Amino acid sequence: MLKASPCALGLDIGTKTIGIAVSDRLGWTARPLTTIRRKSWVEDLAALAKIVAEHDVKQLVVGLPLGRDGEMTEQAHYNQRGAERIQQELNLPVHYVDESHSSLDAEAHLEEMGVSRKKRRQISIDQQAAALILQGYLDERQRLEQARQFQARQQERQQD
Repeated sequence: MLKASPCALGLDIGTKTIGIAVSDRLGWTARPLTTIRRKSWVEDLAALAKIVAEHDVKQLVVGLPLGRDGEMTEQAHYNQRGAERIQQELNLPVHYVDESHSSLDAEAHLEEMGVSRKKRRQISIDQQAAALILQGYLDERQRLEQARQFQARQQERQQD
């Protein structure tokens, strides 16, 4: 039986915008939601709090653009500080994922879908990047759960 769970919010934090994506209640898929045009932390946090309430969000997934060797970049530190501030204000757990090419991947994904260059400029790459960040987290969580279930079945068989 499928178990519904609270939504997760994916965030692509930038200095000018915050791309936002939301998961479905089963935790299988992420979809682009909106982009916040950054004004001030007070306004950014208010906008995020409204989205969290509207979608019954219980966890945040934040992308960190890590360097080639997995090291924290300047932008990754900026994103982490922002995520910590959001976490404190909204009192939600934060999960971090490597988002090293999420904006480029989002652009390529839209191109693969046949979205024209003109239309791609109208669609927020930040939202798409947030969706890719969140989808990567959801997929990894599902893989880990499947591995855990497989291991549990193997242990049961060994006990029989």
